[in-house]
Amino acid sequence: MVKVRSGVNELKVYRPGKPIEEVERELGISDVMKMASNENPLGPSPLALEAIQETLGKINLYPDGNGYYLKQDLARHWGVEPEQVVLGNGSDEIVQLIAMAFINEGDEAIMATPSFPRYEPVVRLMGGVAREVPLKDHRHDLEAMAALINEKTRLIFICNPNNPTGTIVTKDEVKAFLARVPREVIVVFDEAYFEYVQDSTYPDGLDYLRQGREVIVLRTFSKAYGLAGLRVGYALTTPEIADYLNRVRPPFNVDMLAQVAARAALKDREFLQRVVTANEEGKQFFYRELERRGIPYIPTWANFLMLDTGVDSVRLFQEMLRRGVIVRSGDIFAMPTWIRVTVGRPEENERFFAVLDEVLPGLRK
Repeated sequence: MVKVRSGVNELKVYRPGKPIEEVERELGISDVMKMASNENPLGPSPLALEAIQETLGKINLYPDGNGYYLKQDLARHWGVEPEQVVLGNGSDEIVQLIAMAFINEGDEAIMATPSFPRYEPVVRLMGGVAREVPLKDHRHDLEAMAALINEKTRLIFICNPNNPTGTIVTKDEVKAFLARVPREVIVVFDEAYFEYVQDSTYPDGLDYLRQGREVIVLRTFSKAYGLAGLRVGYALTTPEIADYLNRVRPPFNVDMLAQVAARAALKDREFLQRVVTANEEGKQFFYRELERRGIPYIPTWANFLMLDTGVDSVRLFQEMLRRGVIVRSGDIFAMPTWIRVTVGRPEENERFFAVLDEVLPGLRK
């Protein structure tokens, strides 16, 4: 029997949303619609597709391992220095780099639950202790999280908006929270859905970076920019923290096509605004239809929402899957009667409710 690193046996394998191709292959159906992984239903920016096409002939070469031009663009876009930008194969890779750089055996990291499921395993993999704090009214309980801080605390993860609930913590709440956090503790603001938030009370993690706090702000091109398949995320942080993350970052972790597509997408402000507007319209449609059916839901600041069907979410997931609609069952979030649904295009949203109306009555008997 092979010997593995201590703790690996206890780690759970991440369960992504089912791919369309897998569902079509397993069930022998077509016209499958995926509303499970918070992908952008409008696809990528046309400028990104053009940049990829222009670069295809160069893929025999290694990409720029430092991502020089993408880092320059991101630094300019957010008003930071290039040495404050770290690129990742999706922001989830950077979550792992953070644990690798800052967690020693016995160190602690504080996080909410349910929240993005990668924080806990990467901390445990490095021999650290994950201190999980249950959400309060579906939101981060920052007061309870602050109460857990001790001399072993190295990291605090705040997913804002939170995945899977779509809720946010506010500027005033974060200000009060940071007043209780020692300066040497790194606070990670995971802002994967930053572009979707339309709320003046929402805090921009970069504000705390500019104030001299030891923070890491995570953002991504996978959501609003529609580049999930290319896997490109990034961190904005202090030059010192960025240096440590780059020391554990693997070489060539962001490929050539991802870099050129991200640069082009960043410049396409018109497309991004169209994405955000379509998402807001889709959210309002969901709210109206759910309220008309009397189905409880959590108001969201992201491009997905959680709704309480009142039935076993796994059975509902399976019945919808057979009809070609992929959603996310809430059992993995310890929310067994809830499902998470990505806001889609108008025709996708309408089809979701048509299928829901077809299967839900039978499961309620």
